[in-house]
Amino acid sequence: MTSRWGALRDLLYGMTGYEFARHAMQIRHELESVFMVVTMGDLIGVPVLPPYYSLRLLPYVVPQIETWKRHMVRRKELWEKPEYDLLEM
Repeated sequence: MTSRWGALRDLLYGMTGYEFARHAMQIRHELESVFMVVTMGDLIGVPVLPPYYSLRLLPYVVPQIETWKRHMVRRKELWEKPEYDLLEM
């Protein structure tokens, strides 16, 4: 009986909230990426903030630096995102 309720709950979540949750995660990822560029941009050659503020924030962003660098290498331009693709319309 509980597996049926769980399956029904998952079905309703997939029909109503999944797309919103996925979009919210994408927006959060983009905002975190912008934050990392503003604060730690000197690691990839973008001098935005004085190094003093970057060094104050460094202990909080150390776990994210490697994944952020990989993301910046694979980053697509604005017009290469799937929502701007004319073939999907």
